[in-house]
Amino acid sequence: MTRVLCTIAALLVLAGCASPTAYAPVADRYGYAEQQLEDNRYRVTFSGNTVTERETVENYLLYRAAELTRARGYDYFELTERDTDKSTRFLTNYTTTGGFLSRRDRFGFSASPGFVSGTSRPITEYEATATILLFRGNKPEDKAQAYDARDVLQRLGPTIRRPAPSAS
Repeated sequence: MTRVLCTIAALLVLAGCASPTAYAPVADRYGYAEQQLEDNRYRVTFSGNTVTERETVENYLLYRAAELTRARGYDYFELTERDTDKSTRFLTNYTTTGGFLSRRDRFGFSASPGFVSGTSRPITEYEATATILLFRGNKPEDKAQAYDARDVLQRLGPTIRRPAPSAS
């Protein structure tokens, strides 16, 4: 029983240390990436971890699109396709009472003698993807899916959480 309580305590400590995905290139599945499809067309993605909110993932995608637009010498971008995927899986913690885990059958572990119980909790992650076209000049006012890159950088910039500098 002490071992089970220690394991649960360690998991709670680790969960408390989790922080949202920082704005950075993809590392260990999380962060931003882009792929050039044509001269002025890119696919941009941002993947967040389990504690990164959907709104943050979508804002980081727009911020990356604006950064890419300016870095390539363009002024505004237009979203031609945009999607946010939600991926949910369940984490189940098993506990035994009055016994121990003695064998594994095709349905999982069986306790003998005793009883196995489990609790599950959902783990959700978001990934936003967009295809963007880059343009020079003033953003057309009649295009709802067009964004002025400078304006996006200025407005979203204060909300961007970058990774902490590494000690070297």
